[in-house]
Amino acid sequence: MTCIVSQDGADVLVSIKVVPGASRDALAGVLGDRLKIRVGAPPEGGKANAAVIRLLEAALGRGTVVDMVSGHGSPRKQVRIHGTTADAVRSVLGVDS
Repeated sequence: MTCIVSQDGADVLVSIKVVPGASRDALAGVLGDRLKIRVGAPPEGGKANAAVIRLLEAALGRGTVVDMVSGHGSPRKQVRIHGTTADAVRSVLGVDS
């Protein structure tokens, strides 16, 4: 089984599945080997990706920086989170692995 949240040196990697065009932005729990994230933004021009980054940064708190690592044009993505630990991210996002 793949870890949804993993420590990568000083950073944290999170595997996500994005559902754009949702009625509201929300962390929607675990779906298989990914954290499911719903965003209201459409999947065009990077709008959904930007909404995902804003949602994660808001959820994880001040000083946290999120970058999209892979999957820019796909619903299956990986993000890198700076300024926190894997345990802290798991706790905030409600993810066990």
